[in-house]
Amino acid sequence: MSEAVPGTTGSDGTPKRTLHPRGHTPTNRRRVLSLMAGASATTALAMGGARTAGAATPSRRGRTRVVLLGTAGGPTMFDPGRAGVSTAVIHEDRVYLVDLGMGSFLRLGQAGLAPSGQGTLLSNVRGIFFTHLHSDHMVDWPSLYATAPFNSFGRTHGPIRVFGPGERAELPRVFPPGAPEPPVVNPGDPAPGTSAMTSYLRQAFAADLNDRERDSATPDPSSLFDLRDIDLTGVWAVDAAGKPPRLSAPLPVWEDGDVRVSATLVDHHPTAPAFAYRFDTPDGSVTVSGDTTLTPNLIDLAQGTDYLVHEVIDRRYVERLVAQLPPDRANALREHLLASHTTIEQVGRDVAEAAGARNLVLTHLVPANNDVSRWRLARKGYSGRLIVGADLMSLPVRA
Repeated sequence: MSEAVPGTTGSDGTPKRTLHPRGHTPTNRRRVLSLMAGASATTALAMGGARTAGAATPSRRGRTRVVLLGTAGGPTMFDPGRAGVSTAVIHEDRVYLVDLGMGSFLRLGQAGLAPSGQGTLLSNVRGIFFTHLHSDHMVDWPSLYATAPFNSFGRTHGPIRVFGPGERAELPRVFPPGAPEPPVVNPGDPAPGTSAMTSYLRQAFAADLNDRERDSATPDPSSLFDLRDIDLTGVWAVDAAGKPPRLSAPLPVWEDGDVRVSATLVDHHPTAPAFAYRFDTPDGSVTVSGDTTLTPNLIDLAQGTDYLVHEVIDRRYVERLVAQLPPDRANALREHLLASHTTIEQVGRDVAEAAGARNLVLTHLVPANNDVSRWRLARKGYSGRLIVGADLMSLPVRA
């Protein structure tokens, strides 16, 4: 097994080491309180069926919370009432964002996570964490990046730290085996990581940035972010198959005061690297899966977590979808959807139960317009509290 001991690298390539997060030992008292905390949101869903944006009222109570900014999975637009996947973890006045799917930047304001006043939307954001670089997880990053100078008034704690996958040296394998290889996009740099991708954004917005800097003394957005590719040196050299090794320990990412962030490699092959993140606070913990099939690394990371915010896909939908496609496309799509995601039948029984998660929160719903009764089937084999995610749902984490 690989030993996970690296830190991260900054945008200048300098290694940055962080402390390993302390383990979180669950207590019976915390379990009871956590289950009670999620009960009201779950009951509301059970009474009224699937809810979308506006149906869940954001709450400002609680020192530590998890807020679902967007709960729709995939690049297909199924339900305009659900934004693309994004999760906020809040401790006191600090906001940490995991992924930025379509519409999630707008949801940040709707969730009431910014101080009152114009241009303060990003004032409390301390960190942004990308699980992987599929478009449905980071398509709002360009809009947030380009407009950051106008939405960061009142910041007093330096640049926003941005963590995510680094560049990939080897492109994903072509499926099915023997299929013709498609032309490579941007062959000079076909798999840029988080930092390099952002440098391309700066080039793409050059006309806007140059105009505003020269005419209005607007800061360059690059000065507002501290970009850090998660360093996998000595852990994994990502290959074409993209199936990660079993790790002996989580990857330390960042310690921001009394909030500790750790990560692990998850299996979303052939897309790689792909990460899950865990946030440990004085009040409890939140683990966000990103996109993944069953992965022992994730179960290790999420042991005893108060909230496991996990993706889910409906196998019945997949079979209905691929039945409409020609065989060459159908087989490739079925392989990706079922081999690199977690089904309704698996997520509670095989992941949340194995991790001892007190609350399982379903997000990245595929399809996003599914009837809520389908998602409730994830209760089978799981002894904790199941919560079907809705946009702007706020869940308190209590010690």
